[in-house]
Amino acid sequence: MTLATTYLGLKLAHPFMLGASPLTADLDNVRRVEDGGCAAVVMHSLFEEQIGHGSARQLAALEAAGRDFAAGFAHFPLVEAVPHDPEHYLEQIRRIKEAVSIPLIGSLNGSGPDGWLRFAPLIEQAGADALELNVYYLPTALEDSAAGIEERIESVVRSLRSTIRIPLAVKLTPFYTGFANFALRLEAAGADGLVLFNRFYHPDIDVETLQMLPNLRLSTSAELQLRLHWVATLSEKIRTSLAVTGGVHTALDGIKALLSGAHAVQMVSAVLQQGPKHFKTMEDGVRYWMTRHRFDTIDAFRGRANLTHRADPDEFERSAYRRVLQTWNS
Repeated sequence: MTLATTYLGLKLAHPFMLGASPLTADLDNVRRVEDGGCAAVVMHSLFEEQIGHGSARQLAALEAAGRDFAAGFAHFPLVEAVPHDPEHYLEQIRRIKEAVSIPLIGSLNGSGPDGWLRFAPLIEQAGADALELNVYYLPTALEDSAAGIEERIESVVRSLRSTIRIPLAVKLTPFYTGFANFALRLEAAGADGLVLFNRFYHPDIDVETLQMLPNLRLSTSAELQLRLHWVATLSEKIRTSLAVTGGVHTALDGIKALLSGAHAVQMVSAVLQQGPKHFKTMEDGVRYWMTRHRFDTIDAFRGRANLTHRADPDEFERSAYRRVLQTWNS
């Protein structure tokens, strides 16, 4: 039996990898997750604002977010500061590549066709095996149209694709009107993979101070269903690799992601809560399930629950909705 899989053309021992997080700012953390059984690592994101033109206020906010993210989890040392110096970021890639043997994926966070894109080839030269474009952009301007936002992201993907030779993944939110069509266009623009989905950190309000507050919460398994829906919809329809991120905490969560058609599963919250050995727990759980169901490889069951196995996927969605309403009304 083998759990080996291929993601972005990279050979992984199994599908479970560390998603982008401030944990990679500490080399010992990366060693810990490799020792715990992690199949690959995504670097913490280097933000558009950090490359040449970020204000001191913006950089301080990004650094504070990194500290808050990892605070309080005994399995990892507190990340005192996530470096916002681009040169330090490149040096950290070099150090990680020397320290571990698993694939390393760089991460750029941005949405505009600007000078920050020049940094992608430097990440490749530093030794990253692939690059993840993290499109964390919440449009609030009234003049931002849906078509304009999508065209802007497509332009960024084309620009990145033309400047690097390593595989390129795009990490998206689900908030696009015609998501399946947008996914197809990103593939045409040069994306080798899609990571579904990014999580916006929605703020809360302090009713005493009348201030809006940051509200950083870890994911739960309840968030997985949206990811399963879209991976199952896209699987076998597009050629790009698909990774699930957000909502995978147990081996059964991971199995569901693979059955929907995912090639890889990125995990952060569960690893923060359970420790780096959770990767081995996930691998053992999938291996046990495969033994019970007599599967010898991941590919033997990957995508077995995607929507291509339904005669009419659109009717399946509507009929499922009708059944829920009938249950409530009965």
